[in-house]
Amino acid sequence: MATKKAPAEHALPLNQILAGDCIDLMESLPEASVDLIFADPPYNLQLKGELHRPDNSRVDAVDDHWDQFSSFAAYDEFTRRWLAAAKRLLKPHGAIWVIGSYHNVFRLGAELQNQGFWILNDVVWRKSNPMPNFRGKRLTNAHETLIWASRDEAAKYTFNYEALKALNEGIQMRSDWVIPLCTGHERLKDETGSKAHPTQKPEALLHRVLLATTNPGDVVLDPFFGTGTTGAVAKMLGRDFIGIEREESYRKAAAERIARIRKFDASALEITGSKRAEPRVPFGQVVERGMLRPGEELYSLGNRFTAKVRADGTLVGNDVKGSIHQVGAAYERAPSCNGWTYWHFKRDGKMIPIDILRQQIRSEMEADGARPN
Repeated sequence: MATKKAPAEHALPLNQILAGDCIDLMESLPEASVDLIFADPPYNLQLKGELHRPDNSRVDAVDDHWDQFSSFAAYDEFTRRWLAAAKRLLKPHGAIWVIGSYHNVFRLGAELQNQGFWILNDVVWRKSNPMPNFRGKRLTNAHETLIWASRDEAAKYTFNYEALKALNEGIQMRSDWVIPLCTGHERLKDETGSKAHPTQKPEALLHRVLLATTNPGDVVLDPFFGTGTTGAVAKMLGRDFIGIEREESYRKAAAERIARIRKFDASALEITGSKRAEPRVPFGQVVERGMLRPGEELYSLGNRFTAKVRADGTLVGNDVKGSIHQVGAAYERAPSCNGWTYWHFKRDGKMIPIDILRQQIRSEMEADGARPN
């Protein structure tokens, strides 16, 4: 994969790594053209001298020139400018993720709010294999923080809740993620065998971010591309990416890495969707279509209760009438009830959930190109 110079005006350079300053290049891209931004900006670590282990060996810490700023004011101005350029690029319903350590994440969060982004979550990435605190004067820094924010308060951002829940074995995903540091075969090395980048992020982290907050075909921008973790995961998941990186060695490593990536096939890219995103089907449509007839009897789970279908799509039972949900809740003396799974009808002696009929209607609606209400 070849790296590119600044894009032509109004062109969107999909699946390319742009060479140069992130602010200049973002300002040259079309406005409102990006679905998601993942930003891993310099942390401004303010390291004072070299760091050594107890055996006096030198720690390969982040002391690169790109992480050094003359003052907090200089760092804040840099943050203000790149976030303003990022906001201009986001589509109205776009969102941004930024990641940082205690050195900079509070400054990032304040500037996000200053510019009108709407913070949705902060996520603690807890490293299962953190680097020890060799000086023994502070707690081991075992986490980093991600901030997820929509472009503004009213943005209808993407959140694939059910997919994240499936990823977490059916349990709602929490805001503390235990993921190991990038090590082993995933860690890129240069010609000398040293780390190609000091803060390469693990693919597992980006997989979770992109699975949660993008869909196949979305455009993901990473203005601090480094060795291309965002691009590699985006390609695997069928998303388009734009990378910006001014360091030639990082661009070279990223291009070689992404060229080796194979996109997952279409069936593997499908994720568990939200039931709220499915076409809404009132029970009355089941009656209108003759799938159930007025007067037909429905049976509760366990066959303990019965109710009759009425012409307007409501049910009537013993001293109770209302929707399929209301009647089920009344029988069970519960605050709510999912009538679609609670009620059954009989066909050829078998009990069949009425939800089968709803799914049949949904299939027809989707085949006709219907959209959720």
